[in-house]
Amino acid sequence: MTPDEVLARLEALRQHDAPTHGGRVLSYVYDSGLAELDELAASAARAVQSINGLDPTAFPSVARLESELVRFARDMLHGDEEVVGSVTSGGTESCLLAVRTARDLWRAAGGEGMPRLVIPVTAHAAFRKAAHAFCLTLDEVPVDPSTGEVRASDIVARLGPDVALVVVSAPSYPHAALDPIAEVAEAAATRGIACHVDACIGGFALPWWPGLAPWDFSVAGVTSVSADLHKFGYAPKGASVVLYRGRHRHRAQYFATTEWPGYPVVNPTLLGSKSAGALAAAWAIVQYLGAEGFRTLTDRARRATEALHATIDAIDGVRVVGRPVGPLLAVAADDSVDSARRVDPHHWADAARARGWLLQQQPALRQSDGTLLPRTTHITVTAVTESRLPELLPDLVAAADAVRGVAAADGAALVASLPAELSEAIAQARVDGAPPPPAITAGLLAALGVGADGTLPAEAAGLTALIEALPPELVDDVLIELLAGMIEP
Repeated sequence: MTPDEVLARLEALRQHDAPTHGGRVLSYVYDSGLAELDELAASAARAVQSINGLDPTAFPSVARLESELVRFARDMLHGDEEVVGSVTSGGTESCLLAVRTARDLWRAAGGEGMPRLVIPVTAHAAFRKAAHAFCLTLDEVPVDPSTGEVRASDIVARLGPDVALVVVSAPSYPHAALDPIAEVAEAAATRGIACHVDACIGGFALPWWPGLAPWDFSVAGVTSVSADLHKFGYAPKGASVVLYRGRHRHRAQYFATTEWPGYPVVNPTLLGSKSAGALAAAWAIVQYLGAEGFRTLTDRARRATEALHATIDAIDGVRVVGRPVGPLLAVAADDSVDSARRVDPHHWADAARARGWLLQQQPALRQSDGTLLPRTTHITVTAVTESRLPELLPDLVAAADAVRGVAAADGAALVASLPAELSEAIAQARVDGAPPPPAITAGLLAALGVGADGTLPAEAAGLTALIEALPPELVDDVLIELLAGMIEP
């Protein structure tokens, strides 16, 4: 193929993707609405395309770019000169590193056995991955089902000498709740426990959000913070920062060895060889925007969030969950009205999608205390959203009108309606805890309207209801089969 043919094929493949610009996708992507940022980021990434970020002694520009990004983030998050950190490949890596570092320091301080990781149930799934990968016991604290908020006293009651790290969010992704960071951090500090603030989604927006309680390094007990450059830092995917209070914490993040016949290996993050492209692109955007540029973009997102909140509040049959902080919202059915007026949030999301808007469906979740977090629809608001409000707001109202009174998808009924061999395999999986064969999970997906190439049905409410109804272990297997099947040659 010629270069032109290659690029033409790539462009053809991209036609099937959700649009990353223009504000139609209200999750996953973060659009500043500034075309010059895209061009600047692409040029910066191309300038370092051949660099290997593994070794800053060979490529000192990498160290300088990272240093300047860390300094900007430190100032933004009210850290002093004792706050240092690293640029990572994203929020998941930042969270993994914060957990592993806390675990290693807990062990170095004399901790024995299996340490605990205490989190609200609304903490990002990356912390579950970290507990699994680094062998910590996950201790999840239930939140208020009506607001998504966690009580500080409930977290503090879980703290003890076997806790390596306690995590709070600024804000939580599912419901945009700002956790009680000052209270938890103070209690953790008095017990000598590390406290991490996961600000992956809010870190580059909340510093310019008015009227917030202290949540960053201005809180004395906070020992680490994660913040994603590729969210409200508006950088291309692949850039986050994790910062620590104290150089000893940051150094504990590193892996180094000379005990092999090759070159000395020193890795600050989980990756070895790595592209410098996302780093350079993020650096360029920070240089271009500066603090005032981020303030301007955050103000646009805030105004759009307020307009969305007001519009949704006025829609009969739905409610905004809790007291959201930052440029995101969660929307649930309003159970205080009768069923004829109620709007199921997942049907609402499907109806909005039919009008060209992609909202994210979040399944209901049974907490460890038996309470149920309701199914919700998540909306992430970016700077570009403000310019789309004249179309978006009436479409959201019309979408609600179209599905008002329609009963929520019944996951249990869907399971009962499956072909006999699938139902039997599901029942057996419930009994023995073993995953069904891939052919069974593939058949289950097909029965739900998922294409062989992973194409989801036009309406996803049924699929989300199935996630609620099936045992979590089985759901995990089904979703793995979905994603793995998409990339099989």
